[in-house]
Amino acid sequence: MVMEIDLGPRARAFRDELRGWLEANRPDYDFPPGGERSMILSGSPEVTAWAEKMHEAGYMCVGWPEEYGGRGLSAVEVAVMNEEFARADVPRVTRGMGESLVGPSIIAHGTPEQKAYFLPRIIDGTDRYCQGFSEPDAGSDLASLRTRGVVDGDEIVITGQKVWTSGATGCNTIFILCRTDPDASKHKGISYVIAPMTLPDGSPNGIELRPIRQINGASGFTETFVSGMRAPLFNVIGGLNDGWRVTMTTLGNERGGHATTQHLPFEKQFWKLVEEARRRGVVTDPLVRQKLAWSYTHTEILRYQGLRTMAELAAGKEIGPQVSLNKMFWSEYARDVGSWGLHLRGADGMIRPGVPDGSDDYDVDYWQEEFFRHRGSVIWGGTAEVQRNIAAERVLGMPKEPRLDKAPR
Repeated sequence: MVMEIDLGPRARAFRDELRGWLEANRPDYDFPPGGERSMILSGSPEVTAWAEKMHEAGYMCVGWPEEYGGRGLSAVEVAVMNEEFARADVPRVTRGMGESLVGPSIIAHGTPEQKAYFLPRIIDGTDRYCQGFSEPDAGSDLASLRTRGVVDGDEIVITGQKVWTSGATGCNTIFILCRTDPDASKHKGISYVIAPMTLPDGSPNGIELRPIRQINGASGFTETFVSGMRAPLFNVIGGLNDGWRVTMTTLGNERGGHATTQHLPFEKQFWKLVEEARRRGVVTDPLVRQKLAWSYTHTEILRYQGLRTMAELAAGKEIGPQVSLNKMFWSEYARDVGSWGLHLRGADGMIRPGVPDGSDDYDVDYWQEEFFRHRGSVIWGGTAEVQRNIAAERVLGMPKEPRLDKAPR
């Protein structure tokens, strides 16, 4: 029996609006693989056309205040939107990091002039953002970054190296952290800059992207080398040397996640497992049935966690350390079920589909992709070990774990 929560008349009315619009406007084509995920910045012509239709209907940047071009939706209503698009089996296309990270940071810390210039360009898709935060020696300890920014007249000139820049090859703008006061303390002297990745003539703006090939054959990340990248001082958000404050706003939005709808793709994945087991004639095998029960149970736990989160959002509560519990739970489950899905196929799981002999292509099927992709899910966004520490200290009230660099000698 499915438990339902009454989220109030406003959320009900919005759900009815969405269902009506999706029923009337759903395209008659199938979306490419990955279309069931909510965060899609660019893709096939079909996805691009669908994004334009959503934009025309006012379904971009819906969580932004109305005065900045959004719809002022509450967290509950955004969760309802994610859920309805997922249930309709169409992607909820967004403006990516521009919508979820840069826009909220500009709204919180930008000048009126910056808001008037940058926010409409995010909503209409003119500016497509990637994030220039992590460096080879500044990952978890982001404040130790070494990329430099030097003021030159009315511009800032940036030089340094970034890494793990997601989706950079499909973007034209980067929000980048650089140290503009090398004599300041660690968290001071950092500036948050919006920089164009190309010059007006189309040539690179002092930036070189080197794609990092992943184990599944894709190159979703890049090494990013910056040498003399220029941006107007107008593009410094929050003012020179005060970028850490803006960064905290960005990171707070990055870690919010989609806990209220996290279970939906896993529900679909569970039925893929059942279908695979039936196709191979092993659905009555006790060990297979036990694994299927394990998968179903974990999916239901994710669903109920989402319902709890949605109920707390509806009550106006802030979502705290339970986000860490959710991240730890779904990422470890995704890793493990991906491994088991591949194991279920036996030796067939080791054969890549449709790759001609001698081809450099590296195609993988669904379960191979799941196996490869989720090896990293327990690392990005905060490792499972870090999430356990957060749960232990902030939920259970246990003492902080001793750190080697602070241990008594």
